[in-house]
Amino acid sequence: MPAHAEAAWLLSAVTSFGELRRMTQFKERADEQEFVSAGLFNYPVLMAGDILLYKTDIVPIGDDQRQHLELARNIAERFNGRFGETFKIPEGVFPEEGARVKNLQEPERLMSTTRGSPQGVVRLIDEPDVVRKKFKTAVTDSGTEVRHDPDEKPGVSNLIEIMAVATGSSIAEVEAQFDGQGYGTFKEGVAEAVVELIGPIQQRYRELRADEGELQRLLTRGAEKARDASAPTLETMYERMGFVRP
Repeated sequence: MPAHAEAAWLLSAVTSFGELRRMTQFKERADEQEFVSAGLFNYPVLMAGDILLYKTDIVPIGDDQRQHLELARNIAERFNGRFGETFKIPEGVFPEEGARVKNLQEPERLMSTTRGSPQGVVRLIDEPDVVRKKFKTAVTDSGTEVRHDPDEKPGVSNLIEIMAVATGSSIAEVEAQFDGQGYGTFKEGVAEAVVELIGPIQQRYRELRADEGELQRLLTRGAEKARDASAPTLETMYERMGFVRP
Protein backbone atom coordinates (compact mmCIF):
# COMPACT_ATOMS: atom_id res chain seq x y z
CA MET A 1 0.00 0.00 0.00
CA PRO A 2 2.20 2.89 -1.20
CA ALA A 3 -0.62 5.26 -0.27
CA HIS A 4 0.25 4.85 3.41
CA ALA A 5 3.80 6.06 2.87
CA GLU A 6 2.61 8.91 0.65
CA ALA A 7 0.04 10.00 3.23
CA ALA A 8 2.63 9.86 5.99
CA TRP A 9 4.92 12.19 4.06
CA LEU A 10 2.09 14.64 3.35
CA LEU A 11 0.81 14.55 6.95
CA SER A 12 4.29 15.23 8.29
CA ALA A 13 3.76 18.80 7.05
CA VAL A 14 1.15 19.29 9.80
CA THR A 15 2.93 17.31 12.51
CA SER A 16 5.33 19.02 14.89
CA PHE A 17 8.72 17.76 15.99
CA GLY A 18 7.68 18.32 19.60
CA GLU A 19 4.63 16.07 19.27
CA LEU A 20 6.68 13.18 17.94
CA ARG A 21 9.41 13.68 20.52
CA ARG A 22 6.83 13.36 23.30
CA MET A 23 5.49 10.00 22.11
CA THR A 24 5.95 7.54 24.97
CA GLN A 25 7.02 4.56 22.88
CA PHE A 26 9.67 6.61 21.08
CA LYS A 27 11.05 7.98 24.35
CA GLU A 28 11.29 4.49 25.84
CA ARG A 29 13.09 3.08 22.81
CA ALA A 30 15.40 6.08 22.61
CA ASP A 31 16.46 5.52 26.21
CA GLU A 32 17.22 1.84 25.56
CA GLN A 33 18.95 1.96 22.15
CA GLU A 34 22.09 3.64 20.96
CA PHE A 35 20.81 3.93 17.40
CA VAL A 36 17.32 5.41 17.03
CA SER A 37 16.06 5.61 13.45
CA ALA A 38 14.10 8.43 11.87
CA GLY A 39 11.62 5.76 10.83
CA LEU A 40 10.84 5.03 14.47
CA PHE A 41 10.49 8.73 15.18
CA ASN A 42 8.07 9.24 12.26
CA TYR A 43 6.15 5.98 12.71
CA PRO A 44 3.18 7.63 14.51
CA VAL A 45 2.56 9.73 11.38
CA LEU A 46 2.45 6.55 9.31
CA MET A 47 -0.10 5.16 11.76
CA ALA A 48 -2.14 8.33 11.41
CA GLY A 49 -2.15 7.94 7.63
CA ASP A 50 -3.26 4.34 7.96
CA ILE A 51 -6.27 5.53 9.95
CA LEU A 52 -7.19 8.77 8.20
CA LEU A 53 -6.97 7.59 4.58
CA TYR A 54 -10.08 5.46 5.06
CA LYS A 55 -12.32 8.19 6.60
CA THR A 56 -12.34 6.09 9.74
CA ASP A 57 -15.09 6.66 12.32
CA ILE A 58 -14.08 4.23 15.06
CA VAL A 59 -10.69 2.71 15.94
CA PRO A 60 -10.70 -0.35 18.26
CA ILE A 61 -7.38 -0.21 20.10
CA GLY A 62 -5.62 -1.11 23.33
CA ASP A 63 -4.85 1.33 26.08
CA ASP A 64 -1.24 1.75 24.94
CA GLN A 65 -2.44 3.26 21.66
CA ARG A 66 -4.38 6.15 23.20
CA GLN A 67 -1.53 8.59 22.61
CA HIS A 68 -1.15 7.50 18.98
CA LEU A 69 -4.85 7.97 18.27
CA GLU A 70 -4.85 11.38 19.94
CA LEU A 71 -1.97 12.39 17.67
CA ALA A 72 -3.92 11.16 14.62
CA ARG A 73 -6.89 13.27 15.73
CA ASN A 74 -4.69 16.32 16.17
CA ILE A 75 -3.11 15.83 12.76
CA ALA A 76 -6.54 15.48 11.12
CA GLU A 77 -7.90 18.60 12.80
CA ARG A 78 -4.80 20.59 11.86
CA PHE A 79 -4.94 19.41 8.22
CA ASN A 80 -8.65 20.23 7.99
CA GLY A 81 -8.07 23.66 9.47
CA ARG A 82 -5.28 24.49 7.03
CA PHE A 83 -6.41 22.80 3.81
CA GLY A 84 -10.18 22.32 4.18
CA GLU A 85 -12.37 19.51 5.50
CA THR A 86 -10.68 16.34 4.33
CA PHE A 87 -10.64 13.83 7.19
CA LYS A 88 -13.12 12.51 9.69
CA ILE A 89 -11.96 12.83 13.30
CA PRO A 90 -11.83 9.22 14.55
CA GLU A 91 -12.98 8.06 17.97
CA GLY A 92 -11.25 5.32 19.94
CA VAL A 93 -12.98 2.30 21.44
CA PHE A 94 -11.21 0.54 24.29
CA PRO A 95 -12.06 -2.82 25.90
CA GLU A 96 -13.21 -2.71 29.52
CA GLU A 97 -10.85 -5.57 30.37
CA GLY A 98 -7.58 -6.51 28.70
CA ALA A 99 -6.87 -3.05 27.29
CA ARG A 100 -3.22 -3.44 28.31
CA VAL A 101 -2.09 -7.08 28.46
CA LYS A 102 1.22 -7.43 30.30
CA ASN A 103 4.21 -9.75 29.88
CA LEU A 104 3.68 -12.92 31.92
CA GLN A 105 7.24 -12.76 33.28
CA GLU A 106 7.43 -8.98 33.66
CA PRO A 107 3.92 -7.79 34.60
CA GLU A 108 5.12 -4.21 34.81
CA ARG A 109 5.86 -4.31 31.05
CA LEU A 110 3.46 -4.53 28.12
CA MET A 111 3.32 -7.91 26.37
CA SER A 112 5.25 -7.29 23.16
CA THR A 113 6.99 -9.41 20.54
CA THR A 114 9.88 -6.94 20.38
CA ARG A 115 10.58 -6.22 24.04
CA GLY A 116 10.54 -8.08 27.35
CA SER A 117 11.00 -11.73 28.23
CA PRO A 118 10.07 -14.06 25.33
CA GLN A 119 8.80 -16.61 27.87
CA GLY A 120 6.22 -14.04 28.92
CA VAL A 121 4.84 -13.49 25.42
CA VAL A 122 1.97 -15.68 24.20
CA ARG A 123 1.85 -15.83 20.42
CA LEU A 124 -1.30 -16.71 18.53
CA ILE A 125 0.50 -19.57 16.77
CA ASP A 126 2.14 -21.05 19.89
CA GLU A 127 1.40 -24.75 20.26
CA PRO A 128 -1.08 -25.52 23.10
CA ASP A 129 1.60 -27.09 25.32
CA VAL A 130 3.83 -24.05 24.83
CA VAL A 131 0.95 -21.79 25.89
CA ARG A 132 0.31 -23.95 28.95
CA LYS A 133 3.97 -23.84 29.94
CA LYS A 134 4.12 -20.06 29.64
CA PHE A 135 1.11 -19.62 31.89
CA LYS A 136 2.34 -22.24 34.33
CA THR A 137 5.53 -20.24 34.86
CA ALA A 138 3.80 -16.84 34.88
CA VAL A 139 4.96 -14.52 37.66
CA THR A 140 2.46 -14.03 40.49
CA ASP A 141 3.39 -13.21 44.11
CA SER A 142 3.99 -14.87 47.46
CA GLY A 143 0.28 -15.04 48.36
CA THR A 144 -2.52 -17.34 47.22
CA GLU A 145 -5.49 -14.99 46.80
CA VAL A 146 -6.87 -14.55 43.28
CA ARG A 147 -7.71 -10.86 43.56
CA HIS A 148 -7.58 -8.01 41.05
CA ASP A 149 -5.25 -5.35 42.42
CA PRO A 150 -2.88 -3.99 39.73
CA ASP A 151 -0.74 -2.11 42.25
CA GLU A 152 -0.28 -4.84 44.85
CA LYS A 153 -0.74 -7.93 42.67
CA PRO A 154 0.23 -6.98 39.07
CA GLY A 155 0.95 -10.53 37.88
CA VAL A 156 -2.28 -11.99 39.24
CA SER A 157 -4.28 -9.00 38.00
CA ASN A 158 -2.87 -9.47 34.50
CA LEU A 159 -3.92 -13.13 34.51
CA ILE A 160 -7.39 -12.22 35.75
CA GLU A 161 -7.83 -9.75 32.90
CA ILE A 162 -6.62 -12.30 30.34
CA MET A 163 -9.08 -14.85 31.75
CA ALA A 164 -11.90 -12.31 31.59
CA VAL A 165 -11.17 -11.54 27.94
CA ALA A 166 -10.75 -15.20 26.96
CA THR A 167 -14.03 -16.29 28.54
CA GLY A 168 -16.17 -13.18 28.24
CA SER A 169 -16.49 -13.00 32.02
CA SER A 170 -16.19 -10.01 34.31
CA ILE A 171 -13.24 -9.56 36.64
CA ALA A 172 -15.52 -10.19 39.62
CA GLU A 173 -16.72 -13.46 38.07
CA VAL A 174 -13.14 -14.65 37.55
CA GLU A 175 -12.26 -13.80 41.15
CA ALA A 176 -15.30 -15.73 42.37
CA GLN A 177 -14.58 -18.71 40.14
CA PHE A 178 -11.09 -19.24 41.56
CA ASP A 179 -11.69 -18.03 45.11
CA GLY A 180 -9.68 -20.18 47.51
CA GLN A 181 -8.21 -22.43 44.79
CA GLY A 182 -4.64 -21.09 44.75
CA TYR A 183 -2.43 -19.90 41.93
CA GLY A 184 -1.63 -23.29 40.43
CA THR A 185 -5.24 -24.13 39.63
CA PHE A 186 -5.88 -20.56 38.56
CA LYS A 187 -3.01 -20.48 36.06
CA GLU A 188 -4.09 -23.82 34.62
CA GLY A 189 -7.57 -22.40 34.11
CA VAL A 190 -6.27 -19.30 32.36
CA ALA A 191 -4.04 -21.40 30.10
CA GLU A 192 -6.90 -23.66 29.02
CA ALA A 193 -9.15 -20.67 28.35
CA VAL A 194 -6.49 -19.09 26.11
CA VAL A 195 -5.81 -22.38 24.31
CA GLU A 196 -9.53 -22.66 23.56
CA LEU A 197 -9.74 -19.04 22.46
CA ILE A 198 -6.88 -19.18 19.94
CA GLY A 199 -7.68 -22.68 18.66
CA PRO A 200 -9.94 -21.54 15.78
CA ILE A 201 -7.44 -18.81 14.89
CA GLN A 202 -4.65 -21.36 14.61
CA GLN A 203 -6.81 -23.68 12.53
CA ARG A 204 -7.58 -20.90 10.07
CA TYR A 205 -3.90 -19.88 10.04
CA ARG A 206 -2.86 -23.43 9.08
CA GLU A 207 -5.47 -23.54 6.33
CA LEU A 208 -4.20 -20.30 4.83
CA ARG A 209 -0.53 -21.22 5.10
CA ALA A 210 -1.17 -24.58 3.43
CA ASP A 211 -2.16 -22.92 0.13
CA GLU A 212 0.37 -20.26 -0.80
CA GLY A 213 -1.42 -19.41 -4.04
CA GLU A 214 -4.74 -18.80 -2.31
CA LEU A 215 -3.02 -16.77 0.40
CA GLN A 216 -1.39 -14.51 -2.17
CA ARG A 217 -4.72 -14.14 -3.98
CA LEU A 218 -6.41 -13.02 -0.76
CA LEU A 219 -3.61 -10.58 0.03
CA THR A 220 -3.81 -9.14 -3.49
CA ARG A 221 -7.57 -8.76 -3.27
CA GLY A 222 -7.26 -7.06 0.12
CA ALA A 223 -4.64 -4.66 -1.20
CA GLU A 224 -6.84 -3.79 -4.18
CA LYS A 225 -9.80 -3.04 -1.91
CA ALA A 226 -7.58 -0.88 0.31
CA ARG A 227 -6.21 1.01 -2.68
CA ASP A 228 -9.71 1.67 -4.02
CA ALA A 229 -10.88 2.90 -0.62
CA SER A 230 -7.89 5.15 0.08
CA ALA A 231 -7.22 6.59 -3.40
CA PRO A 232 -9.91 9.34 -3.31
CA THR A 233 -8.65 10.65 0.04
CA LEU A 234 -5.03 10.64 -1.12
CA GLU A 235 -5.90 12.51 -4.31
CA THR A 236 -7.82 15.08 -2.28
CA MET A 237 -4.80 15.57 -0.04
CA TYR A 238 -2.50 16.23 -3.00
CA GLU A 239 -5.00 18.59 -4.62
CA ARG A 240 -5.69 20.66 -1.52
CA MET A 241 -2.01 20.92 -0.64
CA GLY A 242 -1.30 22.33 -4.11
CA PHE A 243 0.67 19.49 -5.69
CA VAL A 244 0.50 19.12 -9.47
CA ARG A 245 -0.49 15.53 -10.25
CA PRO A 246 0.11 13.75 -13.59
